[in-house]
Amino acid sequence: MAKAFKNGLKGITGYLEPAERELLRSLIDDVISMLEPEESASQDPLTALIGLDMDVQEPSDRALKRLLPNVMKDDDAASLEFRQLTERSLRENKIGALRAMALGLDKDDLVLTPADARHWSQGLNDLRLVLAERLDIRDDADAEHVHLMQDWSQAEDVESYLALVYNFTTWLQESLVQAMLQAMGSRA
Repeated sequence: MAKAFKNGLKGITGYLEPAERELLRSLIDDVISMLEPEESASQDPLTALIGLDMDVQEPSDRALKRLLPNVMKDDDAASLEFRQLTERSLRENKIGALRAMALGLDKDDLVLTPADARHWSQGLNDLRLVLAERLDIRDDADAEHVHLMQDWSQAEDVESYLALVYNFTTWLQESLVQAMLQAMGSRA
């Protein structure tokens, strides 16, 4: 069984069972595959190098749109222009955090540096955003309904399984954020 993250003399530490690490690896792989930009044969290499993507469009997948939202709700043209200038680097940043998180899953006992903790926090947040979208969480009532699912033996369908995974990642992120706050307090 996983142990909550704690701040201590070694830094931020935690523990995950092999099955829990594999679950997170699988989620990470899924989200990375969603975020990887499609390569275009006609794309200018210099444009790609500096992070521009003039062919980018608003995502049609709701979960991907939650990870890469429009910046201006009432101005589609301005949102598209901003997306062209920033989306490639945003995707790469998110993928980098998820890959860094995956590297940490190679050991049972997790010992996170401050940079590792930031990557884990970013990665867990992105995993939760995708899961929340798949579970159609729109408000506090939806979230409360999902949080009622706590018993793995009651997972009878995909939705109840996803609810349990969402609750697990939420708990993991909450314990990490608390440990990060304690670490900040002890350095001050």
